[in-house]
Amino acid sequence: MSTLAAYSVALLATFLVNLPLGWWRAGLRKFSPAWFVAVHAAVPAVIGLRFALGLPFRWVALPAFVLAYFGGQFVGSRLRLGAGAGR
Repeated sequence: MSTLAAYSVALLATFLVNLPLGWWRAGLRKFSPAWFVAVHAAVPAVIGLRFALGLPFRWVALPAFVLAYFGGQFVGSRLRLGAGAGR
């Protein structure tokens, strides 16, 4: 797998892993222990995926991973809040 393809897979996986965690986080009290778990649970999975794909740390890639991470959290929370608004 090329480096660009590996980074693309890792970024997409980072976003997708954070969707359900963002959904969960939206229903929790802010700064509760469960909220911290919902925010940080994906970190080991993302790091493990990067190791599995052989992706080294690159400062230039960090903003993309931060955007994918928090983008997944944000979209997941909006899906929950949007789904609850119609009830």
